[in-house]
Amino acid sequence: MKTVTPITSFDKIKLLADPRRMDILRLLMAAPANLTLLARTLKQSPAWVRHHILALESADLIEISEIRKTGKVMEKFYRAKGDAFLLQEIVLPKSKKPSVIFSGSHDLALEGIADHLAKHINLLSMPVGSLDGLVNLRQGLCQISGSHLLDESGEYNTPFVKHLFPDRDVEIITLAHRTQGLMLTAGNPKGIKKIADLVHSNIRFVNRNPGSGTRLWLDAELRKKNLPPEKISGYEKSVKTHSEAAALIENGQADVSLGLQAAAHQRGLDFIPLFEERYDLILPRNEEANLTSLLDYIQTFEFRSALSILTGYNTSHSGEQIAV
Repeated sequence: MKTVTPITSFDKIKLLADPRRMDILRLLMAAPANLTLLARTLKQSPAWVRHHILALESADLIEISEIRKTGKVMEKFYRAKGDAFLLQEIVLPKSKKPSVIFSGSHDLALEGIADHLAKHINLLSMPVGSLDGLVNLRQGLCQISGSHLLDESGEYNTPFVKHLFPDRDVEIITLAHRTQGLMLTAGNPKGIKKIADLVHSNIRFVNRNPGSGTRLWLDAELRKKNLPPEKISGYEKSVKTHSEAAALIENGQADVSLGLQAAAHQRGLDFIPLFEERYDLILPRNEEANLTSLLDYIQTFEFRSALSILTGYNTSHSGEQIAV
């Protein structure tokens, strides 16, 4: 099977921003070629092609695959050094304070932390859900992640971290315990009381994105109760944050969603609690220096006091380190 080669160098990505070089690279991914063949295909002169070949070769994106002798002429055939390429580069602000990317499950407390620590750290959010956040952390696309994944053993997060990071020194630190449940239109006009009510034809549901801890909990609950997802109107409609789901309900575009009590409270929605979960921060130990201000802050009484205004948050274990 052919493979995809990641490109994480900004200089290489910049070089491939030239469509002429990209065209040459694509041709050399398909099959080796010499200057004459490339010039004929691209309807350009061999000298023009040679200029771009030298740039691609110096960037280590192509190599000589064969040298053929035809009479007195030596012909070099080039090939790409990958069957396909994935362009991947994070561009961060340039400033005196560290810029850190958070990727994982959306959390309202983290929004407050980012605002409070803005003078010390530039915390950038990329909400993708718990599972994809851990994958992004594994791939180096972020420096810290947030997760509330419930394993079938009844343990939060740790089994998933062990599976994804068997060879890396990572930390798991509890941010808070949070209450999740059914977020409902104010007054609950549809009379929704439980998960089983979601299959009623007159109830419009809005889901969370695949890979989010909330979505995974819901899917497990539907299987347990033998409730077919296709019977839930709006199951396929998903948003990335609790706040987005709550806003859709407030605006009358949906009747119910599974989400945080704090998000429901912020939008004046009704709420039926279903479970309390542990929400953890996960970070490589070598990122501690950049995250000192955040890690120190969540240990403080000030943080616990600030979190008390978020309905459904329990800070009794905030700042505790979970053994991996």
